[in-house]
Amino acid sequence: MPYTIEYLADMVGGTVYGDPTIVIDSVNSLEDAKAGQISFLSNPKFVSALKQTTASAVLLKESEREDCPAAAIVVDNPYAAYAKIAGLIYPLHKEQSGIHPTAVIGDNCEIDESVWVGPQCVIGNNVKLSAGTYISAGVVIEDNVRIGEACTFYPNVTVMHDCVFGNNVLVHAGSVIGSDGFGQANENGTWHKIPQIGRVLIGDDVEIGANNTIDRGTIKDTIIKEGVKLDNLVHIAHNVVIGEHTVIAAQTGIAGSTTIGKNCMFGGVVGVAGHLDIADNVTLTGRAVARQSISKAGVYSSGTPLEENRLWHRNHARFKQLDDMAKRLKKLEKTIEELAGKNIE
Repeated sequence: MPYTIEYLADMVGGTVYGDPTIVIDSVNSLEDAKAGQISFLSNPKFVSALKQTTASAVLLKESEREDCPAAAIVVDNPYAAYAKIAGLIYPLHKEQSGIHPTAVIGDNCEIDESVWVGPQCVIGNNVKLSAGTYISAGVVIEDNVRIGEACTFYPNVTVMHDCVFGNNVLVHAGSVIGSDGFGQANENGTWHKIPQIGRVLIGDDVEIGANNTIDRGTIKDTIIKEGVKLDNLVHIAHNVVIGEHTVIAAQTGIAGSTTIGKNCMFGGVVGVAGHLDIADNVTLTGRAVARQSISKAGVYSSGTPLEENRLWHRNHARFKQLDDMAKRLKKLEKTIEELAGKNIE
């Protein structure tokens, strides 16, 4: 649906410079944008592309406005404004409501008339689907699940029993919410499964990437709080609590009973051990491994950087010699101290 730049500026709290009646129907990059499209500049190093753009309008900061040959919408955060406008122009799914004839619906369900339940879905007993929620093809939702308003579940998502979702939750294809946590008790070498009787609680405005697994709690609940964003292929183990507006990149694993604060940022392939407490505003860079609690906000890293293979082999060999080298160094220091104490001329 097309929108005037005046309407778009009002939506993002921006100021229009140029013709406010210009109509926008799509978005594009500065280099490729054409008439009827809007773009953005969030990094000053791309000013050269801005000067040559043929977009109808550009989202930018006041400091770049003089370099813009098109109509401008001046905002404090062009990238965030772009995200909002792109979300308006390209909604997650088409407006649709009803229940597909191939869907299977259990007993005592409360499904708002504005909900869409797609083909081959299976909805268990006592399930609540609130207004504006969209359930794509092949989704399975087990008994006693509660899903808030304006949620979207993409194909083949599985939601196990008793899980609870807030409003405006987005779950991408193939994710499993509420699978059993990995709880096993050992008796003389034999493992006995521990029943996982907790739930998964998902807050408002959470996004869960494709093929995530979020395990239900053992006794207490696994909790993903408001505004959390999870990339693809993330595993959240039982009883984990993730604070508000934390973002976690792909292939990260969080072990059981760990609590992560709000506004944290985890890079790709991060590992977090179990039963830890991670403070608010902690950043773990890619491939970092947290083996102990972190009580202070900041940026943390671990591991070794990429290097030429032959050099890596030599350094790896040295790494295995560190303990022996430390012992020899300590012995050498002691010898030097003894010699110094003799006042040898």
